[in-house]
This record gives sequence, C-alpha cells and structure tokens, in this order.
Amino acid sequence: MKKVVGLVLVMSSFMMSGQANSELIEHYEAYYLQMKSQGDVQGIINGMTHLNILAPSQARKDTLAYIYMSEGKYVQALNTIGIENNTTDSDIAVEVKAISLKAVKQPKLALEQFEEVFKRAPNPSVAYEMAELSLQIKNLEEADKHIAYGLANSKDDMKHAFYETQQPYEVPLRAAFMYLNALSTYNKDTKANIDASVDILDAALKIAPNFNLIQITKNELLRQKQVLQSQADQPKQ
Repeated sequence: MKKVVGLVLVMSSFMMSGQANSELIEHYEAYYLQMKSQGDVQGIINGMTHLNILAPSQARKDTLAYIYMSEGKYVQALNTIGIENNTTDSDIAVEVKAISLKAVKQPKLALEQFEEVFKRAPNPSVAYEMAELSLQIKNLEEADKHIAYGLANSKDDMKHAFYETQQPYEVPLRAAFMYLNALSTYNKDTKANIDASVDILDAALKIAPNFNLIQITKNELLRQKQVLQSQADQPKQ
C-alpha cells in the first residue's frame, strides 16, 4: 500500500511539474509576442531565452542567435550557436556564423561559413564576402576566383554598402569587385603593379564616382609610387 501511495505521489508531482512548465511556456510565448509587437528587442531576447530554456529547440536557438546578430551582438550570437562548421546547420545558423565571425575578425572561420552559404545559394554578394576574406588571409588565388565570378554575375541593380565615412554609402557591386581586383593585382607585386592597380581603380570610379574608399586607396598607391620613384632617383653610394 505504501508503494502505491508513493507511486501516486510521484506521478502527481510529475503532472504538476508538467502543468507548471506548460503554463510557463504559454506565458513566455505571450510575452515574446508582446515584446515583438512593441519592438522591444531586449524583451524579445529575454522571452526567447526563457522559451529556449523551458523547451529547447534548434530553431529557437537559431532565432535567438539571429536576433543577437541583427543587434550587433556578435559574440553573444556565436555563444548561442557555436562556431563549428556543420553542413546540417540551418540556413539561418550558417548566415549568423558567417557574419558574426567576420565581425569579430576571424576571417578563416568566417570564410568557411560563407563557403557553405555559397554552396546553398550561389550569388555575387556572397562571392564578394568570400573574395574580401580571401584577400585578408592572403589567398590571392581564391580571391581572384571569387572576383571573376562576381564580375561575371553582378547585375546593374546589385549594390554593396561601405561604412568608412560618417555617412554610409552604396556603390554598384561590380565597382566593389573592381576595387577588390585592384587590391589583388597590387598584392601580387606591390612595386611593379601600382600603375595597373590604379588603372583598375580609375575604371571603377567611372562606374561609381562616389566610391570614397577607391579614392583613398588610389591616393595611397600614388604616394607609394612617388616614394619608390624618389628612392630610384637617389644617387647610388
């Protein structure tokens, strides 16, 4: 008899616990929706965090990481879903990892994720990210491959944003690829290829006269050319 009573008490405890858990989930689902309707990002994060604790799921984890990323909280996003390169990840998870790893200056790891993004949905915008990251890690051959793809597939309505000025601006994606092409050309031979790189930059400026970063880069290359010329003109001892 004691065993039966004990079993009933245990079962009752489980039922009460399950009921309480269900009520909490219902509460935080309503809380999440309310915060979402109010545009309260921190409230959305809090609601989704509680839901993920009460009823964990990969979809909720991916959503939480995406919210963090969208708010510029890249470390928190990566802490939520990790940095592993998994082919079974959702499209959202791969995108979050790629963008967040690039933002925290992990170009090699970011490139792996962007490569996965590209496998699933090839497009020039992703190719630009891959080309830029390849240049950062000095893999010029890979950079050239992505640049070639981008130049061949960029459409006139495709844009890329730059943020080095106080006011962000957009340029045609083709001009952005031309900029990367100039950098790759220069890095192949930093002395002999200055003129060739400047020619590419000039061509890009014709497409995007507002491309401030090109003008900065061009001025620096011309300065380097002047320094090299001055050194060459100096009489040998």
